[in-house]
Amino acid sequence: MKRYLKLVLPLMLCTQANSQTNCDCRIVYVTTATQLQTALTNALPGDDIVIAAGTYYGKFIISKNGAANHRIKLTGKNNVIFDAQNYNTGYALYVTASYWDIGNLNITNGLKGIMTDSASYNNFFAIKVYSIGEEGIHLRKFSKHNVISNCTVYNTGLKTADYGEGIYIGSAKSNWTTYTNGLEDRCDSNTVFHNTIGPNCKAECVDIKEGTTGGIIKENNFDATGISGANSADSWIDIKGNYYTIESNNGYNPIGSVLTDGYQVHCTYTGWGNYNEFKKNFCSVNATGYAVNVSLTSSQGTPIGNKVYASNIANSASSGLTNIIITP
Repeated sequence: MKRYLKLVLPLMLCTQANSQTNCDCRIVYVTTATQLQTALTNALPGDDIVIAAGTYYGKFIISKNGAANHRIKLTGKNNVIFDAQNYNTGYALYVTASYWDIGNLNITNGLKGIMTDSASYNNFFAIKVYSIGEEGIHLRKFSKHNVISNCTVYNTGLKTADYGEGIYIGSAKSNWTTYTNGLEDRCDSNTVFHNTIGPNCKAECVDIKEGTTGGIIKENNFDATGISGANSADSWIDIKGNYYTIESNNGYNPIGSVLTDGYQVHCTYTGWGNYNEFKKNFCSVNATGYAVNVSLTSSQGTPIGNKVYASNIANSASSGLTNIIITP
């Protein structure tokens, strides 16, 4: 079938405009990888980029900002696959822009699936990320106020199991010099909602790094099948940030896996791992540890202010619901 590019410029006038500028919205239809990257490179606030069904080979970059009242849309029509062709190198989709709605895609065969740097106020929805060399989705370098929803992430860490997280928020202190000039990587106020993460995410389903604050992890399904234990990966989530809400998630672990606890809280850097709350989570732990284990021994300090509510359910957690006082 012959593929073609259709540009409609302008198709319609935006009904919403700010006080300084009007926005002539465009609908841009793309059918080849070259047309796709051209549309991304030339994107303007208010654009609606619609991708025809098919496989698009390459590594794609989003660097043009939308606006709060003129967001840019990038959506697949039917079955759209971004195939980076090699899970040993590169980012399948690299986002360094804000105010985008990105969804209805399949992303595969990159070292990282989706990587963001300094990208905020984006929505990632209905995206399937699979067969990835390291992390499936990584929010990095001051990426804030993003929402990851209704996505599926599995088969990560194919190259390096140590970095095979399904979703990774922030960066470790050891990498702040590289990515943030030594500053805390404030990937704050991100939401991970109603996703399915696992099986075969070789590290944690979600890794929340020190330096990040105020995120919401809610109504997700976590499957620890295939977790490797590499780099101390032995829980669905490792929380090292502050003021996170972990609520109404469903965690599953097959008997005999390397999982030790359902959720773990650690202080890996002084002042972090504090004031996180766990509510209404259903935890099929099937392991020797706790549903929620707050690590009380660390050279960096003891996590404080964490709350584990009685509304959590611990199933087959040999040590019980938690090792701290339960909040009624």
